[in-house]
Amino acid sequence: MHSLFLYTEETIHYPILIGFVVSSLALALSPGPDNIFVLTQSISNGVKSGLATVYGLVSGCLVHTTLLAFGVSEVIKRSDTLFFAIKLFGALYLLFLAYKVFRSDDTILLNKEMTPSKSAKKLFMTGFTMNVLNPKVTIFFLAFFPGFLFSDTLNNVLQFYVLGLLFMLCALIVFSLLAVLAGSISKYLTTHNKAGFYLKWVQIVVFVGIAIYLILSDK
Repeated sequence: MHSLFLYTEETIHYPILIGFVVSSLALALSPGPDNIFVLTQSISNGVKSGLATVYGLVSGCLVHTTLLAFGVSEVIKRSDTLFFAIKLFGALYLLFLAYKVFRSDDTILLNKEMTPSKSAKKLFMTGFTMNVLNPKVTIFFLAFFPGFLFSDTLNNVLQFYVLGLLFMLCALIVFSLLAVLAGSISKYLTTHNKAGFYLKWVQIVVFVGIAIYLILSDK
């Protein structure tokens, strides 16, 4: 029993998982359409509306995780070269995202006046649909996840689901905090002109850092 436990420990690369969690938290904190939408809903219609939106957005990630898990896992089985090509694509895509953020304005706009009130059920479905029907999320998952496979022995489909659930948990924690603290966050953003600038550069550093990791990682 003891030797089996040690074997299991050795086949899971925990630093990779920790790096994935840290990256996921940083990405969830970076200003984007999803967390801005959560903020505006919470500010305009209350915490309950913000949380309903969060649950919908996070649930949609399961669809993208499933597509990735079964699609890319088959590629890994067939060819190391194809898998390397996927990781190279991922690194280039993340560098492209970093460039887009660099070229963008660092102003964070919260369109509070243009946020109509909806029921919690409708907001959940809005968040879910926003996520599932956004092809950019699928591409991002394809760019982000493959470089963080954390075991040489565990089934790849299982590993992708573990990564997907960790990503969802990180997003759920961060987005829920944004919903609950929306009023304070909005006040801070409007009174601190440099906040958008700092958040912009955090996003750039995270994208570039993950891209470098993907290029240098083995497999």
